[in-house]
Amino acid sequence: MLRVLAVDDEEPALGELLYLLRADPRVRSAEGATDATEALRRIGRALEAGPDGEEAVDVVFLDIHMAGLTGLDVARLLAGFARPPLIVFVTAHEGFALQAFDLKAVDYVLKPVRRERLAEAVRRVHDLAHVAPAALAPGGAPEQIPVELAGVTRFVAVDDIDYVEAQGDYARLHTRDGSHLVRIPLSTLEERWSARGFVRIHRSHLVALDRIDELRLDGGATSVRVGAAELSVSRRHARHLRDLLMRRAAGRP
Repeated sequence: MLRVLAVDDEEPALGELLYLLRADPRVRSAEGATDATEALRRIGRALEAGPDGEEAVDVVFLDIHMAGLTGLDVARLLAGFARPPLIVFVTAHEGFALQAFDLKAVDYVLKPVRRERLAEAVRRVHDLAHVAPAALAPGGAPEQIPVELAGVTRFVAVDDIDYVEAQGDYARLHTRDGSHLVRIPLSTLEERWSARGFVRIHRSHLVALDRIDELRLDGGATSVRVGAAELSVSRRHARHLRDLLMRRAAGRP
């Protein structure tokens, strides 16, 4: 069960959040802090005591706009620890989702907090608490990217993305379950995700190498099949892609 610290400098909002968290059967304990300094002191004690200590914290539900240090500041400080707690942002502002993405947040919940939406965030954290450490990103959680869906910010795991399609200043993320449009240039995602096995095959496409099912050569044209999609490979990228696929097939890095 989860040990939770909720941080919000507005006491009514903090009280409501704690009430909802304590009502969730997956939450073992939920304590509150009304400012970032108090929260950092508590988290520091928890990290010193270790994961089995009485003051251990598994996840921090963190407001963004607070007096003094913001929730983003707190998250940046926590990122410097070897095994920081997971982070869920709880905020009335939609405009910080990209920063949350950079800080490896597990979820991004908008105020006013709905019981069902908070339960979904708790489920995500609960699932991650049982993931083997080798599967986690340096910040403590599998890398995710925020997407907007029907006015709600959700996070899609990078490992679930098959390929990315450029659409102007936006990028469309294609997964087995559908697609999501994000306002991030394809070149930015290429830089961030190259170490995770994503490779540029065309000016319009970035593909997860391990999701490529077939490499097709037809005359002078090269293409790949990723699930049901057939994507063109530009001449500029064709040789590099073939080399990568051959090394993968031979079991070489």
